[in-house]
Amino acid sequence: MRTRLADLAQLAGVSTATVSRVLNGKANVSRETRQAVLSALDQLGYERPERLKHRSAGLIGLVVPELVNPVFPAFAQVIEDHLSDAGYTPVLCTQSPGGTTEDEYVEILMEHGVDGIVFVSGLHADTQAGRDRYVRLRERGMPIVLVGGYAEGIDAPFVSADDAQAAELAVRHLVSLGHRRIGLAAGPTRFVPTQRKQDGFVRALVQHGLAADEADARTHVVNTLFTLEGGQAAAEELLASGHTAVVCASDLMALGVTRAVRARGLAVPADMSVVGYDDSPLIAFTDPPLTTVRQPVAAMGRAAVAALLTEISGDRAPRSELLFQPELVVRESTGSAPVPAPVA
Repeated sequence: MRTRLADLAQLAGVSTATVSRVLNGKANVSRETRQAVLSALDQLGYERPERLKHRSAGLIGLVVPELVNPVFPAFAQVIEDHLSDAGYTPVLCTQSPGGTTEDEYVEILMEHGVDGIVFVSGLHADTQAGRDRYVRLRERGMPIVLVGGYAEGIDAPFVSADDAQAAELAVRHLVSLGHRRIGLAAGPTRFVPTQRKQDGFVRALVQHGLAADEADARTHVVNTLFTLEGGQAAAEELLASGHTAVVCASDLMALGVTRAVRARGLAVPADMSVVGYDDSPLIAFTDPPLTTVRQPVAAMGRAAVAALLTEISGDRAPRSELLFQPELVVRESTGSAPVPAPVA
């Protein structure tokens, strides 16, 4: 027991006496300290004493599009942590091509009597998908929160990052480095975040004098998929048209751009600067470390849970979209614009 207490105390950053108080269910321990000890207990593989075992206040559905893009596991972790802190048990529903659909997951969650559902980048972000599914949920009295996209006519809280500003930040950074031929590697146009990034990008090009008008600016946009392969395909097109910098709609796309640049025997950032989006976990350790626009996942996840809990309690959360400000994180994948070769 002494060894176990010492191990737990070291991992939790507290004294063995504090660990003992937590394990014995004493009241004179702060919530943060108690959580640190419980986390250490779980990480070291010890079973919680019966008095400390979680008693769920209910189930909450968490629907995400997939787990390949690291930003979605990051959202899931933040949201699940805050739900657990509030006493709820999250039920993670992740989709895959040909697998269970969002609508099918919703029916399963309803059958299990969930108290609410959080949708991250769900069909609400797809302008070609119907909104009736969410309207029906609200008519059935189900509290929902929609993260990463906005759709008119849905009686629910929305939480999003300011995608337009994200693109503007990236363009401003590249302009400051002397780039004049800047492209955007974006996802499918039917998605709200894509449309917003494109709008911000187009505005920024015109504002900085890099395009004559919006129509001209849109010729610098390539729409593919939010994947590594999508970024690679976009880069091929942008490299061929003489671009020296690329703003990407996701970090995965940015990695695809880097692959395409290297496949041509070129280098990042010497020949092409690359900016990602999300600041996904571990993205700082790529080669070169990726300059990216950080999506405020922690703040967004916390706000989504707070709004859902407000709805579950019977109060009404604000219906205006909560827009969170992104942050440019400069690393080594962006540099000065290459100097044109002298004309012979």
